[in-house]
Amino acid sequence: MVEVTIITDGSCIGNPGPGGWACILGSSGREKQLVGSHPETTSNRMELTAAIEGLRALRAPCCVRLVTDSQYVKKGITQHVPKWRSNGWRKANGDPVMNQDLWDQLDQVSQKHEIHREWAAGHADYAVQNRAHDIALHAARERAAVVGRPCE
Repeated sequence: MVEVTIITDGSCIGNPGPGGWACILGSSGREKQLVGSHPETTSNRMELTAAIEGLRALRAPCCVRLVTDSQYVKKGITQHVPKWRSNGWRKANGDPVMNQDLWDQLDQVSQKHEIHREWAAGHADYAVQNRAHDIALHAARERAAVVGRPCE
């Protein structure tokens, strides 16, 4: 099975506001960057989208090291999704799960891969994570300019 590292990040200008996501896929010394944006979103949705799109880009089952600086994504996929799914996408208190559409997509695209999820402190001394952050932030700023919202 091919080994792939996917470094993800999401960014938002305001929360909610224009947002961007980025992921950097690496395998066997090769690298691919993916990036996108949305006119009105949240940082959590952009973090989830980065992970989803990184996994969607894989054409065959892989052994994936998925690195995120989002505790929301890491804890959600490792601890909460199985419980939420079995509860009909409801939290323990009965409230609906926020971003259920994206959690469901992330769960679905994860099924064919062997995934090792890893948290990396944002803005730490991890060059590739910092590059993913810069790409996502740039995408959010570009989207903010398109929708006429000042960059904060």
